[in-house]
Amino acid sequence: MSHVEIPIPVDTIVRRRKRAQPKGRQVQPAALAQVRAAIEGMPRRRDLLIEYLHALQDRFGQLSLPHLAALAAEMGLSQAQVYEVATFYHHFDVVRGEGLDGEGELASPPTVTVRVCAGISCELAGAKDLLQQLPEWLATDVRVVAAPCIGRCERAPAVLVGTNPVAPATRERVVQCVASQAWQEEPGPWLRYDAYREAGGYRTVAAIADGTLPVEEAIAAMEQAGLRGLGGAGFPAGRKWRLVRSEPAPRLMAVNIDEGEPGTFKDRFYLERDPHRFLEGMLIAALAVQVDAIYLYLRDEYAGCRTILTEALRELRERAPVPLPVIELRRGAGAYICGEESAMIESIEGRRGWPRLRPPYVPQVGLFGRPTLEHNFETLYWVRDILEQGPAWFAGHGRHGRKGLRSFSVSGRVNRPGVHLAPAGITARELIEEYCGGMLEGHRFYAYLPGGASGGILPAALADIPLDFDTLQPHGCFIGSAAIVVLSDHDSAVDVARNLMAFFADESCGQCTPCRVGTVRMQALIAAPRWDLDMLADLSAVMRDASICGLGQAAPNPVDCVIRYFPHELTQAAPAARS
Repeated sequence: MSHVEIPIPVDTIVRRRKRAQPKGRQVQPAALAQVRAAIEGMPRRRDLLIEYLHALQDRFGQLSLPHLAALAAEMGLSQAQVYEVATFYHHFDVVRGEGLDGEGELASPPTVTVRVCAGISCELAGAKDLLQQLPEWLATDVRVVAAPCIGRCERAPAVLVGTNPVAPATRERVVQCVASQAWQEEPGPWLRYDAYREAGGYRTVAAIADGTLPVEEAIAAMEQAGLRGLGGAGFPAGRKWRLVRSEPAPRLMAVNIDEGEPGTFKDRFYLERDPHRFLEGMLIAALAVQVDAIYLYLRDEYAGCRTILTEALRELRERAPVPLPVIELRRGAGAYICGEESAMIESIEGRRGWPRLRPPYVPQVGLFGRPTLEHNFETLYWVRDILEQGPAWFAGHGRHGRKGLRSFSVSGRVNRPGVHLAPAGITARELIEEYCGGMLEGHRFYAYLPGGASGGILPAALADIPLDFDTLQPHGCFIGSAAIVVLSDHDSAVDVARNLMAFFADESCGQCTPCRVGTVRMQALIAAPRWDLDMLADLSAVMRDASICGLGQAAPNPVDCVIRYFPHELTQAAPAARS
């Protein structure tokens, strides 16, 4: 059939009027000038988007829509690209109104933000009452919000006033901190460059650089020591070096210091005291793998650590013991998911922290599409000691058939919470009695979390299981980053599971449906006085099988453990502890 043209009467044609201006939010000249002033001296690079957002928030106390539009124009990005990043991270306060008045001035932000930790260790120590009391005792221009774990679990309850941690926090201490305007964290004493060099520091990395210690010998020592990734995954460090070294250059390195797992604070503990030991281990790994650049990703809650690390890097660059690769320190913005290696890489590249599908794996296609050596802070912290004292020194520690050392972050109902360096394979009962001074007076050991929020919950009857990689899986748990939260007979496993599931629901990145919907649905189900066990079992299976990353896969662990090990609590019609 041939095409037939039908004439359209002229009077039916609607003529469109030309727009006076393009669609969308327009860039205000005043906002653009303020953005340029805030990021003055910084190169215009796509991967620095999060750093630009920090610069704007540090300067103005919030992020206004006119500023986001101006930043997008300055970077040549769409406004949607900038907005989706700014609204993804907890620590960016996006003002959804216009933000600028007719004079080009910002509406007033809160004088200071007080973040009350809602992590499980802080909840056990009374953080919920503190969160309710503080707004009554602080000025109306002070914002008080609940926050996910801020990494001060050994001094619970913990509060951040601005960036200054108040821990243990009381109503009076927080009010005094706000009133005195002590809103910036001041780091304590730490081992400086000269003292570190005098104690033999940077001697080992120099030996690798000049060939005195062959790279092959160093990698073999790491393999013999049996050091595994101490961020939670437990992949053998020496094997990872070989894998990345075998990939084509240029190769990169990313170091994870995000440490967002509730109950975990070991990386902060070591960084606050001996940053150069970590930096030397980092440089040894970089030489062994021959990387061109290193990116350090530090969680935003650790402002004091950022000051220390910035100063330590300055000292290192000024008197470098070996030729240095490019080293960039990147600032997180409050997102637990960025502890996952590929989500961290996405964040370093200036995007939302969405985990990547695998394969390809990070050692093959990682940061900026290049082979990438990714390590946790503490893994690199032990490299120097292993190479200087020999792999037998590290492997010579251990109990109950396990080898190595573990840094346990212990919090909860014990007399001496803190970071305890103990033999791998020690049991929870031994750790409490030998390292933590036993239980608090009036408290009887009831249960424990062997691996932070995602590691599950075990009863005291199973406190004689060796704490190490691969020992807890038969019991539905894992050690992860070795965060041990000790519960007593004053606590409820049901309440703990509710706290942890609320955390996972808040921290799900939203990329995949099983995790995004599953965490919220599971939170609602366990808030009920009686649990629908069949529905929880189905939901748990779907989340484990179909979630993209470890957050969704491990989120059901606390709930599954309560059902398996604490059924007596489910028959008591416990009221919801947390909405």
